[in-house]
Amino acid sequence: MLLLGIDIGTSSIKVSVVDAHTQKAVASASYPDTEATIISHQKGWAEQAPQSWWDYFKKALEKASSKNNFNPKDIAAIGIAYQMHGLVAVDKDQQVLRNSIIWCDSRAVPYGDAAFHAIGEKKCLAHLLNSPGNFTAAKLAWVKEHEPAIFEKIYKIMLPGDYLAMMLTGNITTSASSLSEGILWDFKERAVSGDVLNFFGFDSSVIPAISDVFTAHGYLSEPVAGQLHLKAGIPVSYKAGDQPNNALSLNVFHPGEVAATAGTSGVIYGISDQLTCDQQSRVNSFAHVNHTNEQTRIGVLLCINGTGILNSWIKKNTASTESYNDLNNAASKIAAGSDGLYILPFGNGAERMLNNKMVGAHMHNIDLNKHSAAHIYRAGQEGIAFAFRYGLDIMRENNMQPSIIRAGRANMFLSNVFSNAFVNATNTAVQLYNSDGSVGAALGAGIGANIYNSEKEAFAGMECLQTIEPTEATLYNDLYNEWKILLDQALK
Repeated sequence: MLLLGIDIGTSSIKVSVVDAHTQKAVASASYPDTEATIISHQKGWAEQAPQSWWDYFKKALEKASSKNNFNPKDIAAIGIAYQMHGLVAVDKDQQVLRNSIIWCDSRAVPYGDAAFHAIGEKKCLAHLLNSPGNFTAAKLAWVKEHEPAIFEKIYKIMLPGDYLAMMLTGNITTSASSLSEGILWDFKERAVSGDVLNFFGFDSSVIPAISDVFTAHGYLSEPVAGQLHLKAGIPVSYKAGDQPNNALSLNVFHPGEVAATAGTSGVIYGISDQLTCDQQSRVNSFAHVNHTNEQTRIGVLLCINGTGILNSWIKKNTASTESYNDLNNAASKIAAGSDGLYILPFGNGAERMLNNKMVGAHMHNIDLNKHSAAHIYRAGQEGIAFAFRYGLDIMRENNMQPSIIRAGRANMFLSNVFSNAFVNATNTAVQLYNSDGSVGAALGAGIGANIYNSEKEAFAGMECLQTIEPTEATLYNDLYNEWKILLDQALK
């Protein structure tokens, strides 16, 4: 029996086909091979065409199938992970009305701020666990004001994963977890937030039917099954935002457990059994995949927009013909601290942990006689690690005190330079796993389709590959403090 996991990333769509018995991937593929386009018509804007996600998914599945490692007809369930906080709007014919306004788009900040003050800061934090900020509801408010003709045609709003599930099944659903990431869920009332709907003037009919995360959100339609060479009628039995899903992929389900990812953006994600929130909304609290009315499981998420995208930018603009491994090797030959070169990585939109300020990316203290490209490579990776330290200190203020952080051996954690900088700057050990968001989505589908009896059974075969302990915490703390002075100056 096989499970299909789909991960809708910002840069690409990845699919994995997982053997339900061994819990291992038998085939994986992603598309496109180069980073997908982000459409930015104005400064701070970021959009993608939902149709492109569907096209990329089909190409990725075709690539995975071409390896002939599995029989597509043996796939029994589908799970979807997706980039969070985006807005997809469709009409009654399920036609997309505009490009998706995606997670790193900053245009809706004033709308979220207005709602925060009007509803009341204390009430928002108590009921929503967040400020409406720059999330899905605020993005819809921007559409309402600036594109009224489009707004009037909206039948349902959804997140990117909901769109892909709709394309697979013809059915549109959401969940408390999904609504909470759009800041549309009232945790006290255990329902869609009337306060948010009323303030923005949204009709409740635009909200899809609410289902559990682990359940059948629809069944693969005959026409689509024919296109994909899959069996009609198999369930889409799991949908979750990429960060809750990444935590699931690392077997992070219970209070006190913490996961980290360092892809295009950077995330630390911890689990609490309390309705916890940051008074400044610098970190955000959402319903975790296993949150229910009977069991409080809140994912406390620190998101840093500008992390791996800095590393990508540096490679593209200074070493386009080199591999990331080449950059990492060059960086490893430079001493910690990069001979006084510091980089602030915040060049990918407004940063929530910096109170939604657009700081931009900065390079400080460059010495034209001393610093080389390798210094830039190392300073970039150290700057990303310091950004994580800054964010983790905020989480510590909010009673999240991890002794160990779990991470997948992927993206930035493939670099020894970054991994050691992260561990020493945060003074926290990291356990690395062979974890993958699309594999996690597949295993989530297995839970939702009752192929597994519990999450414990779904992740029984998970093994730690490496534990990295801090060995230079004092040195990196001093370097971090120098870096933080530069950040504080940029924030003034």
